[in-house]
Amino acid sequence: MRIVHYLNQFFAGVGGEESAGMPLDSLKGAVGPGRLFEQLLGDDAKVLLTLVCGDNYAVENQEEMVAAAVQRIREVKADLVIAGPCFQAGRYGMAAGALCAAVQSQLSIPVVTAMSEENPGTDLYREMIYIVDSGTNAAKMRDVAVMMMNLAQKLVDKIPLGLPKEDGYFRRGFIRDRFVEQTAGQRLVDMVMAKVKGEPFESEMVPTTFSPVRMPPGVKDLSQAKFLLITDGGLVPKGNPDKIQGSAATRWGSYNIEACDNLKGEDYEISHGGYDPQFVRQDPDRLVPLDVMRELERAGAIGEVYEEFLSTSGLANPLSNTRRMGREMAEKAKQLGIDAVILTST
Repeated sequence: MRIVHYLNQFFAGVGGEESAGMPLDSLKGAVGPGRLFEQLLGDDAKVLLTLVCGDNYAVENQEEMVAAAVQRIREVKADLVIAGPCFQAGRYGMAAGALCAAVQSQLSIPVVTAMSEENPGTDLYREMIYIVDSGTNAAKMRDVAVMMMNLAQKLVDKIPLGLPKEDGYFRRGFIRDRFVEQTAGQRLVDMVMAKVKGEPFESEMVPTTFSPVRMPPGVKDLSQAKFLLITDGGLVPKGNPDKIQGSAATRWGSYNIEACDNLKGEDYEISHGGYDPQFVRQDPDRLVPLDVMRELERAGAIGEVYEEFLSTSGLANPLSNTRRMGREMAEKAKQLGIDAVILTST
């Protein structure tokens, strides 16, 4: 079995965050967890090529990186492509998912990756490819590798896979036809009765669930309150200095407005697909209402507007990723002593 393995700079042993900007590189043979994969698959399996790319470079140049990687995989005539495992590393998961999806669609060869449920790559690519649940602890590398190789062997040998819980991969949202003894009504009654009795049961279709969010107490005195402006409409300074992606963004930016009474169109651009941004380009205050907030500030209706606004793109963003960015923004607001947030969208 001829294998190509994709790693980020950290798991390849190249370096940490200081090496996140390295472009795609090719190393002969197995590196890092690739050696473990070879052991698990036996003497007939060989990692011919290890592709290594820095996390920042991979997400900022995704199309270019994926195209180059697919070409190198094509050249070595691989039978299997492995990416990761990525655990909770979001940029790593996004790059691994994009590469596996491209290899599967363009080269029609099996692909396997692994990441945690909270990794944004999981939500974005789970319907396209098989993603093993790695959990969050990288110390369990061997256990995760065993699940990945068991799944990979089945895919290469074209052995039908079991259910997600049996083979360790995330649900892909597909419904399989199968013969069962009970009708749908009987199965439903059994689940209801189990729930009433407090007994374990498993739904055949798991709905999307959202954790309840408690409403915070109101601001007692707006005239003394510090406000923070946040948008998921993709407003960024010209040149997009933080390289915020227009779709499935993995990062957010904070931009200075300290000496500004309103936002000028010539100073900003939109990194967000899915809506017509022409009116925001004409007057960015339509998305980030700094002009109105300054009027309220001068009138004494509010205390002050914080000297920066936060921005990202909310288009096609996995729930786990938006939760992460939301937590990061909330933590920043807490550290700054913000009393209230004006959050605007498209």
